[in-house]
Amino acid sequence: MIGKKITFLGLAICAAAVLCLAPNSMAKGSKSGNTQVIYTGSIAKKVMGYNGTTPVNITITGGKITKIEALSNKETPAYFNKAKSKVFKQFIGKTVDEGIRLNADVATGATYSSEALIKNIKMGLKQAKGSTGSKGGRRMSR
Repeated sequence: MIGKKITFLGLAICAAAVLCLAPNSMAKGSKSGNTQVIYTGSIAKKVMGYNGTTPVNITITGGKITKIEALSNKETPAYFNKAKSKVFKQFIGKTVDEGIRLNADVATGATYSSEALIKNIKMGLKQAKGSTGSKGGRRMSR
């Protein structure tokens, strides 16, 4: 009985470790199955907010934007958070093409941060489009 409990506990710990490490293994523009994560830090180096660059990770699953994560930046937190909450929700749930064409609104009072986030996202989506098979690019693995 004790052996079964230890085995079960060991399996639970392994499963928890896999779940915790899986998101990190997809950073910096990687693909996994039908999910792709685009890191904009390297493709949008010249896109500036108020105090510097505003890189993001964009998660695309099944051709739709499912998550946008702001990465380390030097923007003023209060303004940047305002920009994130306004901008990100406009892109979530859209297809890559819809996101590229979206005329997104900026957050009042956080215009520079908002505009930088929108540019980052659109640059990332254009890169994703090139790697998903849209109009001649490579297809994502399934």
